[in-house]
Amino acid sequence: MAKQKKPEEQAPGSPAWMATFSDLMNLLLCFFVLLFAMSSVDEEKFEELANSLSSRLNIFSGGRTSIGEGQLISLGTAQLNNMDEYFSSMGKTSEETGEVIEDPKQAVEEAVKEENWSQTEEMYDNISSMTGKYNLDKYVDIGVDVDGGRYITLEVSGNFLYKSGKAELTEEAIPIFSKIGDILKHYEGYRIAIIGHTDNIPVSSGGRYADNMELSSARASEAAKYLIEKKGQDPKFIEWTGRGEYDPVADNSTEDGRAQNRRIEIRIYNSLNSD
Repeated sequence: MAKQKKPEEQAPGSPAWMATFSDLMNLLLCFFVLLFAMSSVDEEKFEELANSLSSRLNIFSGGRTSIGEGQLISLGTAQLNNMDEYFSSMGKTSEETGEVIEDPKQAVEEAVKEENWSQTEEMYDNISSMTGKYNLDKYVDIGVDVDGGRYITLEVSGNFLYKSGKAELTEEAIPIFSKIGDILKHYEGYRIAIIGHTDNIPVSSGGRYADNMELSSARASEAAKYLIEKKGQDPKFIEWTGRGEYDPVADNSTEDGRAQNRRIEIRIYNSLNSD
């Protein structure tokens, strides 16, 4: 019977390839250590980022100053480790404190809303001052977009601007509308919307306009034309439309109410809503 060969004995210690692999890992470690040693952190930008996150997301209460003090490893790292837990719980109520964690989307919306109102309130004050300066108080009513503070409204009664059933500005209305144009010059580049309104009395049959919708649109168009041609407004930022009798501000059953409904509305949008 043939004798079986004894298995070759392995050399003691780790396999030869392990030495090469270990050298490679050591070289990579040295490489990354050198990269880290040569890198620098912009402390000012990090501070701004940390402050922003702290104010909006209520994190980095201690780690935000870690660059200057060298304490990032302590509190800042712990907070970063809990970041996934924080985002997964956004908009939920803390069972321990009962506090609702702020949703970033809602926070942005609130910030935009606050900025809208801030700009519009400033516009309101400026325009109110100018209408007083130009003695327009008895001709122009100033209002604000109550739904979001996006724009200021200047409402001018149609009784001062147009003859019944007509869209052309009257001679008496030219000085009034000219002063309105002077106010709008202070808001060049802002979106301007001109909206025509009528009462609910039908237009005369056989006339130039088929209905109140056409009449209100024509009045808004004539007003826009005047501002563009006579007051130098950029047509790129002016739009106009007619609403007919569909947006009354008073009761059409009385003459006084119908007079209030026959009007031109000029909306001056703030800078956030002018693109």
